[in-house]
Formats: sequence, structure tokens, C-alpha cells
Amino acid sequence: MGKNKEQELEAVPMQKPLMPRKSSYVLNALFFVIGFSVGLILCLQLKAFHPSQPLPPSSFPPDNDETKAISSEDEEFSHLTVIHNMTDQELSKKASSLLPEPVTVMMKRPKVAFMFLTGGGLPLAPLWEKFLQGHQGFYSIYVHSHPSFNDSYPPTSVFYGRRIPSQPVYWGTSSMVDAERRLLANALLDKTNQRFVLLSDSCIPLFNFTTVYNYLMDTDLSFIGSFDDPRKSGRGRYNHQMSPQINISDWRKGSQWFETTRELALHIITDTTYYPIFANHCHPPCYMDEHYIPTLVHMLYGEMSSNRTVTWVDWSRTGPHPGRFTWGDVTDEFLNRIRFGEECVYHHRRDGEKITTSNCFMFARKFTPQALEPLLRVGPVVLGFDP
Repeated sequence: MGKNKEQELEAVPMQKPLMPRKSSYVLNALFFVIGFSVGLILCLQLKAFHPSQPLPPSSFPPDNDETKAISSEDEEFSHLTVIHNMTDQELSKKASSLLPEPVTVMMKRPKVAFMFLTGGGLPLAPLWEKFLQGHQGFYSIYVHSHPSFNDSYPPTSVFYGRRIPSQPVYWGTSSMVDAERRLLANALLDKTNQRFVLLSDSCIPLFNFTTVYNYLMDTDLSFIGSFDDPRKSGRGRYNHQMSPQINISDWRKGSQWFETTRELALHIITDTTYYPIFANHCHPPCYMDEHYIPTLVHMLYGEMSSNRTVTWVDWSRTGPHPGRFTWGDVTDEFLNRIRFGEECVYHHRRDGEKITTSNCFMFARKFTPQALEPLLRVGPVVLGFDP
């Protein structure tokens, strides 16, 4: 019976009783289109604000031809700042003449300067290439190696042409701090560099570039460890000939591997008061690279530092050097223990809030060349690099 009625209605589709049914089809179709559009928009917005991976700052540009052109200009300028024949004194004077412009008034793309202090090459370079891939224009690279080392990076490498004019560095001497200040001064010549990270040839990144970039840019504080060590390896290294400019109550110790803002970097390279005192009176078993910057920052610029390092190292083993990690040590569990194994306070710039977080370290050392293969293998999954 029902089937005959449907056939009868289809036979007279233009009669008035059928108009409401046709209208309902139109309205249903209209509601479907509107609902689908709203749902699609909401879905895209939810994806954009997914919290599982930190988003880059609003200054992060889209990947378009204009951005690539600007990145090429930045790269060309950075190469020009690396190539020079200035002495250390001339370099420091040139760099110190550049005022510390804050990120808020800088051009729309402040950069992180990755400064590598090494005696020769960078055996973990392929890992850093992976880390930096796709982020041209948001970082600069500076490499301080022994003057006799022959550079062998291909033109396509991010490390190609990034060696600064260098001097020999001898462990336990003031030449180590000279190299650090030389790296800072060279990086300061590029005004777009706003954060400065000192790294060794055994350092690795612990997160992807976006996470590291945001972590450094979203705070006004530097990451320089500085603590009072009452032991022989701390206060026991103090030389009383440093008094009265530096008293034992001022004496501090900290990690050599620092991260600093542009303003504090300028203070470090322009110090002519305390550097000579350290150079004259801090000799083994006093190691200038472990005491000079931590003491200087504690005495004069404590409010500019978070008083902790962002480079993890294992001092649990006895001896003058930290633990080293090779092929068999690199596992998902090991890396995640480093990445999330401690809690610390993070000072957020936007609202001045102090946040307790388990993201305390952005980098780690000491990893041997044999660790490269497993690091490249776990990088896309554990560290979040692009595959």
C-alpha cells in the first residue's frame, strides 16, 4: 500500500501537496553544507591549537617564496659577519658598539646563535643538520676550531663557511674563555641574533627546533648555572690574591656550557675589570671556564639569569670529566629520562609567570661519534625531528 502511494506522489510532482517536501530537501541540503563548513573550520582550528607540540611564535613566517628570499639574504649577511681579519680587541670593540635591542623591538624574526667550540670537526653534524632542517632564517651557526683544522663540510651543509677566525685552545687555561668570548663577539655582529648557545662537539639537541626556539625566546632570562661549592673543587680553587675585587663569598662555580641573552652577552665580552684578575690568578686546579662567567654573573647580573644550565651532563661518575655515552647507551628510555627526569622553574616573559616544568634541558653531552647512528634512528620519534 505504502509503495503505491509513493508511486502516485512521484507521478504528480508539481501538485501543491509536494511543495513542502521539496522545500525540506533544499533546507536539509543547505543545513548540511553549513554544518559541514562549520565542522571543517572547527576541526582545523582544533588542529592548529593542539598542545602536544609547542607552536612557533607568531613571528614564525610561512614557508613561501618571499620567506626563502629573506632567508637567503640573512644567510648572505651572516657569512659576511664571519669573514673578517679583526683582532680580538677590534672584534670586541665592534661588537660592543651594537646596542642590545630587545626582541620586542627587533625585526620580526629574532635568531638563535648556535656556537660550537671544538678542537676539530663536528662528528655529530648530521644530527644537527636534521635538527635545523627547514628552519633557515631562525638560527645562525658559528664554529671555533683549531686554526690548523681543515674544513671539509660540503657547500650544502649548514656548517659550510661558518668557522670564525680562531686561536688555539688549551684545556684548563684562559684560552678556553677567550674562545667563548670570541664566539660571542662574532655572533653579536649579527643584530638579529638574540639568544646565544655555547655547545661542544659532543652536544646533542633533546627536542625539535621549534620547541628549543620557543623555550629560549619566551623568557627574558639567560641560562647560566652559578652555585657556591664549599668543597675543594669549589671554594678550594679560590685564590686570595683576587681580593679585594673578588672575595671568597663572591666565588661561584657552574657549567661552562651556557645560554645567554644578547644583553648579557655584551656584558661578558666587554668586561675588563674581572677578566684580567681571573686570567692572572685562576690556574689549574682552578679552571677559569668553570668559574669566571658564573662568578661575574653572580656578582653583577644575577637578576638576568635563571641560575641553571639547559645542557645536561652526567657527573655521577668519579673523575675530572663527565660521563660519555656511545652506541649502546642511546635508547628511548635513556633520552626521555634526560628530557623529563627533573623539575625546574621556567620564567615566562609574556606574563612574568614562574612555571614549574619537567622540561629543564634542551641539550645534552657528552655523546661520542659512535652514538650518531642510533641518535639519527630515534631522532624522528623521540626527539621530534622531521623524518
